[in-house]
Amino acid sequence: MLTRWLNDYQQALSPASNPVRAASMAAYMKHHFVFLGIPTPERRKLVAHIEQTAKQELSAAQLLALAALLYQQAAREYHYCALDLLVRCQHKLTATNLASLEMLITTHSWWDSVDVLAVKLVGALVKREPSLLSVMDAWAQHPNLWLRRTAILLQLSWKHDTDAKRLFAYCLLNTAEPDFFIRKAIGWALRQYARVAPQTVLEFVTTHQQLLAPLSVNEALKHLRNAANTTA
Repeated sequence: MLTRWLNDYQQALSPASNPVRAASMAAYMKHHFVFLGIPTPERRKLVAHIEQTAKQELSAAQLLALAALLYQQAAREYHYCALDLLVRCQHKLTATNLASLEMLITTHSWWDSVDVLAVKLVGALVKREPSLLSVMDAWAQHPNLWLRRTAILLQLSWKHDTDAKRLFAYCLLNTAEPDFFIRKAIGWALRQYARVAPQTVLEFVTTHQQLLAPLSVNEALKHLRNAANTTA
């Protein structure tokens, strides 16, 4: 049955491929992936009817199986379609589906896919299912850097519901990490939380500045510094 859905995606996307744009998109993504060359707004319009029907007809298990099938395709646009589909249907996901999301995080991993999974899927799921926080504690120190990035970023949209103690703990667990994507994630997560708790973030960064990478510090304090310069 899922093959039919894949065929629908292929029939919608293949005629819109553009080799010139594809080369440019691949270059932007450091040639980690091949592309069809379809910009995001156009791609979403082309498959909107498929997503809507899938939302109505497929169970969570079927949606995740279809996402996995889309992830088996070479072109990056299919991976984006899988993520868009799951985001549209994220309310159907439960704690039992976390393993499937983990598989997507660790497959074809790069910031563009992992960040969607972290914030819009895992983050939303963990907020509904707090029993999963113990798994996030393990991910925060997992050998796979993309699972660690997910743990650091999962509260990005939680605002006042952010568990600051857990966020700060995840950041401290990763301060020695030399990888750019982890250092950037630490700074981004702190900067976002600073929008609702600026003094708390400032105190954390000030206390641990010798441990945090300069990139993380600069990202964390970016808005706070801009605000200070505006009022000076």
